Amino acid sequence: MSVQSAPFPKIGLVRGWILGCLAALLAAIAFHGALFELVRRWTTQEEYGHGFLIPLVAAWLLWTRRGALLASIGRPAWTGALLILLALIMHVVGALSAIFILSQLAFIVALLGITLAVGGFSLLRAAFVPIIFLIFAIPLPYFIDANLSLQLQLISSQLGVFFIRLFQVPVYLDGNMIDLGSYKLQVVDACSGLRYLFPLLSLSFLAAYLFDAPIWQRALVLLSSIPITIAMNGLRIGMVGVTMDRWGPRMADGALHFFEGWIIFIASALLLTLEVYLLGHLSGRHFSEVFRVPANAARSLPAETRETIGRMPLYVALLLVCATVLTASLISNRSEIVPERSRFVTFPATIGAWHGHASLLEPQVENSLAMEDYVLSDYSKADGKIVNLYVAYYASQRTGESPHSPLVCIPGGGWSIAKLERASFDAERPLNRAIIERNGSKQLVYYWYEERGRSIASEYWSKWYLLSDAITKNRSDGALVRLITAISPGELERDADNRLLLFTQDLLPRLGGYLPSEGVSNTPQSGARPGIL
Repeated sequence: MSVQSAPFPKIGLVRGWILGCLAALLAAIAFHGALFELVRRWTTQEEYGHGFLIPLVAAWLLWTRRGALLASIGRPAWTGALLILLALIMHVVGALSAIFILSQLAFIVALLGITLAVGGFSLLRAAFVPIIFLIFAIPLPYFIDANLSLQLQLISSQLGVFFIRLFQVPVYLDGNMIDLGSYKLQVVDACSGLRYLFPLLSLSFLAAYLFDAPIWQRALVLLSSIPITIAMNGLRIGMVGVTMDRWGPRMADGALHFFEGWIIFIASALLLTLEVYLLGHLSGRHFSEVFRVPANAARSLPAETRETIGRMPLYVALLLVCATVLTASLISNRSEIVPERSRFVTFPATIGAWHGHASLLEPQVENSLAMEDYVLSDYSKADGKIVNLYVAYYASQRTGESPHSPLVCIPGGGWSIAKLERASFDAERPLNRAIIERNGSKQLVYYWYEERGRSIASEYWSKWYLLSDAITKNRSDGALVRLITAISPGELERDADNRLLLFTQDLLPRLGGYLPSEGVSNTPQSGARPGIL
């Protein structure tokens, strides 16, 4: 025997909706920093430009289900208050560590909690998918985005070469450089396919939700967007390669622009539509009959069973949202410990037998990186072989300023990453080793992160230690150290490795006063200037 929760009387229902909308508005205020970061990423990164549409689609889904939502109002659940408390904790951790995705996910958790506090689990069942759909508006962290882009570049290069060979065109693949003999095609960051993958994933989720079919067919529609996108991007690269072989680079450049953007996305969406059509046909139904907005309306109870429902969970949830607003304000004004250090203006021009020539970043680049201090210098010995040193220091990473991963910056400079591996200078200092290429030139890159006395190679571990140190030590300072040297024609990679290893050996003792370790004197700092992650 099951007990059906009674719906609100009319006055109580209106009051519940008003309080719920107020709680949602306050949540938006509490999470405004993370939400503004969302909009910035949508604006600056093409692969996330579809994010502007996600809230509109979610609102449309809720509007189409308004009857079901009204009929699904049940007894407010205390679980809603617990979810809002969880969202508060996630937001605090995200704000302290500048890991925006935690705060952005916390906003969605808070919306789920508010829904539970307004109408219980029956209302959550009716509103769950439209709210969860907002996840597709959240960009991946930069370091995950860069690693995913690199892997997709390599896969797309292999698929592109496969399609080129189908046309009997001789081709050689070296990393993500497609060599056609007379011409070379470089598969750069923009060719990874992410700009199609994320929008198509959102579309396939929506299609799976509206698809009136068995669960396995819905799952197939959702997951198939990944191979469809990768295959279509590989086909695009292959078509550009064939065009380049037949008619030269000028025609290939025109084909590249033609097959970019909406053309590939529309073709991918048509393949997804064809898949839904075939699955519907398998079930013996016409294409127009397989889409619907799920109703899931709650069953109304007899009038005599209706009673006023206690709104205490909703009041507690509202108080917790107000606490989140207050906590967010306190965190933004929290004084952070910033260690004393020497500034790079005094960094030595001579390191052992190496003599340096300092230079400056362009003002717009320096502003976008939003770092506290940096050094950029070319060092060389008598043989003339140059090692470029770049160290970017951030006194605070709490509000989003953070070392930009070379996995993002290198492709942004037009270089392709032909090889990336983990290496080490010694047992305590791991580093990332990369071979990069552009227009036939090769360079060797070492880079690692200096985080409060730790040398870290992994971006993932770097974020973990940032999270823990921000909470336990009230510190979030850190730096990126990057070394680059050219691999001259006829020079072996091991020669370039030896050059960077010798320079690193001379460099490390000099960095101590410029990159604070764990045991240093500290000074409080009241907030950090806004920047970007």
